[in-house]
Order: sequence, then structure tokens, then C-alpha cells
Amino acid sequence: MKNKTQLPKWFNGTTYKDGDTVENRFSGETYKLTNLELSMYDFIMGATMTLEMSGIFNPNSIAIQKDLRKGLDWFRKHNIKAYMVLLD
Repeated sequence: MKNKTQLPKWFNGTTYKDGDTVENRFSGETYKLTNLELSMYDFIMGATMTLEMSGIFNPNSIAIQKDLRKGLDWFRKHNIKAYMVLLD
């Protein structure tokens, strides 16, 4: 059976060919992600770091926050277990 999961049209990050195992930066727990999940995870982490470094006064912060929320919602919908381990 073919996997029907796709990245959303608004996604403008890098789409990886292969998945990989990711470690939660706080707990040390790991989870194996598909290529699409890894692509979204890196997008989420990049948006998070950008917001942390630029602060709330960055004119782009509202757009970044919206994209971050959409990424988290996508991830939660497509792999709740990985979301709970890596992003919750």
C-alpha cells in the first residue's frame, strides 16, 4: 500500500529523500521519522530557532509563528506518537 502522506502546499522547506532518527534536545528520547516527517521536523526546529534568536520585535515573527503553528498541527495530525516524543 502506498503512503498517502504529503507535505502541505504552504511548506517551503527542504524535502528529504530519506528519513532518520531524531533525538529530543531536552529528554534525549529518540524517534525514527520518515523523510516527510523529518522534513517537517527540521522546518519546525528552524522556525523555533529563528524565533528564539530574533525575538518578538522581528517584523517577520508573526509569519514565522503562523508557519510554526501550521507545522506543529501537521506533525500532530500525521504522527502523534513522534510529536509527543519530539515536540510536546
